[in-house]
Amino acid sequence: GAKAFPQFLTDEIKEEKKIQKHKSLPKVSGGWELEVHGTEAKLVRKVAGERITVTFNINNSIPPSADDETQEEQKPDEQEPDLTSTPNFVVEVIKDDTKQTLVLDCHYPEDEVGHEGEEESDIFTIREVSFQPTGESDWKDTNYTLNTDSLDWALYDHLMDFLADRGVDNTFADELIELSTALEHQEYIKFLEDLKSFVKCQ
Repeated sequence: GAKAFPQFLTDEIKEEKKIQKHKSLPKVSGGWELEVHGTEAKLVRKVAGERITVTFNINNSIPPSADDETQEEQKPDEQEPDLTSTPNFVVEVIKDDTKQTLVLDCHYPEDEVGHEGEEESDIFTIREVSFQPTGESDWKDTNYTLNTDSLDWALYDHLMDFLADRGVDNTFADELIELSTALEHQEYIKFLEDLKSFVKCQ
């Protein structure tokens, strides 16, 4: 049994590398700069007097597969469905001349798949909005946080336009999924490799 595990991992790594779409991480268009720290990624963009950062973490970013029944019907030669990483992401808009940062907590709704009919539908939604003091890593729970569930639609639309004006729109959200999925897969392969060397050195 001791040899079977490393051998399984070796085969698994080979398979995963075969289906790996991107050897290097895909770029996000619109002049975003990418910083990656482990599973956390940050995209930064500067626009006239503002700095926009988008942060996301790939951990727990792959939604659970729909239902188990479909897997039983799969023919053995069919490819497994592509796993897509749709992480929550936080947009921070920092104005150079104020000490405040506008923070928008965004996510991809799980039921978005299959809404092809609605052309204008946004692929991400804003969940919460708050102001935080610029430069402080710990956000204060005492700062008012606006939950968008009960929000006036006109205000919500303005917030979405505000983000779009800063380059955070559907195109960006699509490219973020692409980037996050590639990053997640890269980390998964690295994890398998680490696990292999860990299991071997018993």
